[in-house]
Amino acid sequence: MRRYSLFGYLALLLSVCCGLSTARAQSDPAPKIRKFAFHYKFRIHDLKAPDDAEELVRVWLPRPMTSDCQQVTKLAATAPVEISEHEETRLGNRFLYFQTPVPATGEIAVDVPYDVVRHEVLRGPSQLKARPAEKLDNAKRTLFLGPDKLVPTTGKSLKLLDAVELRKDRLDLARQLYDLVDGHVTYKKEGSGWGRGDTNWVCDSRYGNCTDFHSLFMSLARSQGLPTRFEIGFSIPTDSTEGKITGYHCWAWCYLDDRGWIPVDISEADKNPKLKDYYFGNLTADRVTFSTGRDLELVPQASQSPLNFFIYPHVEFRSEKVPSENIELQFTFQELQ
Repeated sequence: MRRYSLFGYLALLLSVCCGLSTARAQSDPAPKIRKFAFHYKFRIHDLKAPDDAEELVRVWLPRPMTSDCQQVTKLAATAPVEISEHEETRLGNRFLYFQTPVPATGEIAVDVPYDVVRHEVLRGPSQLKARPAEKLDNAKRTLFLGPDKLVPTTGKSLKLLDAVELRKDRLDLARQLYDLVDGHVTYKKEGSGWGRGDTNWVCDSRYGNCTDFHSLFMSLARSQGLPTRFEIGFSIPTDSTEGKITGYHCWAWCYLDDRGWIPVDISEADKNPKLKDYYFGNLTADRVTFSTGRDLELVPQASQSPLNFFIYPHVEFRSEKVPSENIELQFTFQELQ
């Protein structure tokens, strides 16, 4: 039997502890963090002068909030009048709002800047074992199991499950539905109909963007008793430190009683098959969330709500929605040290 001096024992103990720490670091990497400035900037143009001086243009914007995944600081905004902030109680979304007379130029320019610290989410199967489950109260459970206007929990989508033997374990079931959606839908933007998050449409078309992938997943998951929620925001480019943001990105979260909320990003998995396992339970830090949920009622109340989802400015004049052709989006980001 090998004998150790006191110093030898201490050295051995230190070696074992360091080895355990190294192994733990290898199995549970620290979440990556990204810091950036985000400018939610747009220009409304070609507004017609009102017949009545009392007629106002009304403008709503989604307001990103601080959460476990991100810290958001709103900076001084540029707008024709003061912007107020409001909250809807169903999902806790916050909205920015202002109303103003139509200027003689027929144009309104807005820039709302934010500083964002975004954290990578690591809640995949290996990390989940050590996480305490979050509790979902009955009201929220009912909300996240219920249908949305374009996300039914019955009908056409359930035919995809007819020949499938569904897994009993809830985590395995969520992964099974994740794989099923990825196998059924291809990421592409062609023709019309995509981008609305219409479950029945994507069942037939078998293609679409992120909204379509996650709408089908939500329909299937909710039909099997798995609460899900929808999040939408923007992807932040990884190949540069500043530049334009060309469009929105969305993903979903699925709730498991023994594990809490886990994210899925199926459209990114479809575009990057090597990362398919990663995007079940994990999210990169290269994004920012602006709003949650579908069928959103704006605050103050709008003439044209509820909105299917909310990411771009909603503008009304004379109780009618101003067309997207009259709104020039100019979203940008810049990396921060």
